[in-house]
Amino acid sequence: MSALIGERGDDLPTPVSHEGVRTAIKGLRTPRWETVHSIVAVLAEQCSPPRDPQSEVARFLPLWRSVRNGEAGALKSAQEFTHSGWGGDDGRWTPEQVAGIMINPFNAVEIHPSLTIPHEPLMSEDEWVRAGVRLIEEFGAEFALRALLRTLKGDYVGAEAGVPYGYEDPGFETAEAYEVFRYGCRKVLERLRSEPNLLQDSIRAMRSDETMSREDRAEMLRAESDMALMREVMTVTPDSWGEVSEEAHHMVFGYLIKEIRTVGRPGLPPSERFRITWRVAEPPTS
Repeated sequence: MSALIGERGDDLPTPVSHEGVRTAIKGLRTPRWETVHSIVAVLAEQCSPPRDPQSEVARFLPLWRSVRNGEAGALKSAQEFTHSGWGGDDGRWTPEQVAGIMINPFNAVEIHPSLTIPHEPLMSEDEWVRAGVRLIEEFGAEFALRALLRTLKGDYVGAEAGVPYGYEDPGFETAEAYEVFRYGCRKVLERLRSEPNLLQDSIRAMRSDETMSREDRAEMLRAESDMALMREVMTVTPDSWGEVSEEAHHMVFGYLIKEIRTVGRPGLPPSERFRITWRVAEPPTS
């Protein structure tokens, strides 16, 4: 083996003497990784049929780490992980992927909705990692992980009246509500153009909706008592939409749309971000 390693020259990380091979094979002491790498690569080529040296070297690396560093050694080093990620492209679970499932707080808590709000980070990723390492060194890993879980459940340091400090965006909900309304109105107009009787059918569906709350029903009756508003609503067409009041827009919106929810992150097209539940289902597309 020593001679075969020597023949490979610079293709392998280090030459290994006869004594070095003997010591490694007999397990007299834990060899350097470079030694194991060279031996494994040569042995892979001597198999019948030959095995891929690169794959075999990659297979032996976590095993060598486990011997060298215990259970933690089965994982990639931080530098390797940064450059190569989770791995597992061959369909097999890697130790890093198993650790990732265990570490990810998403699997243990319902993450606070405010974490979905876009914001400018207060520090870089490297600074965050250094701060976390310092925290673990001084207070232990259990404290750090439990503090992280509490944070992701919405128990933030500096939270005021349930609003997490650092994630508050007073204009976000207002802007999103306006975007929801604009998208809903656009879809309402599309359906009114192609379905002339849709408004009347939707009004009947709304009146017979037993799931409607008492508050919403009372609001509907209040609005319907305004005869001028109802004249606008009942005579509106896609062509005259821009000429009627905003109150009429809202009322037609409420007649046709039972619910509109945000289901996608900001930045997605409206059709992917918002989901409409119509009072009268859309006709099947041909």
